[in-house]
Amino acid sequence: SSGINAEYGGTAGTDRSNLLQMSDDVGKNYPLEIKHASFWSGVESLTDPHASGTDIAIGFASSGYYCSEKGTKMCPASESVEKKHTDINNQLNNAPASYFGHVLRFKRKGHMNYICTRNNSFSNRSQKGTLWIK
Repeated sequence: SSGINAEYGGTAGTDRSNLLQMSDDVGKNYPLEIKHASFWSGVESLTDPHASGTDIAIGFASSGYYCSEKGTKMCPASESVEKKHTDINNQLNNAPASYFGHVLRFKRKGHMNYICTRNNSFSNRSQKGTLWIK
């Protein structure tokens, strides 16, 4: 056995999820780079008030493997994109089993199309949706 969970992706026993912004263009079925994901500029964390929108997006995109870009008061720099020495596995296998997450406050109305890349084969299954803020 290869240890790969062929039905869902990733190594068997490593159930993970992530959340990344997708384009509003229905024909684009892939996540935006975080630097182009504008939704996060309208979000603030109540659990980590020093986290920027980019920090929050990084946490959700990496399933908590990285907690910020450079570190915050609630996120040690050693767990940030800038300082963590081991890259995240493309199937999130080395992401934590539980994600601390954020309690979010939305500063403006709008929506975000999102995708989970871990559980998406881009052919026969997908986890996508739209989050509406009214």
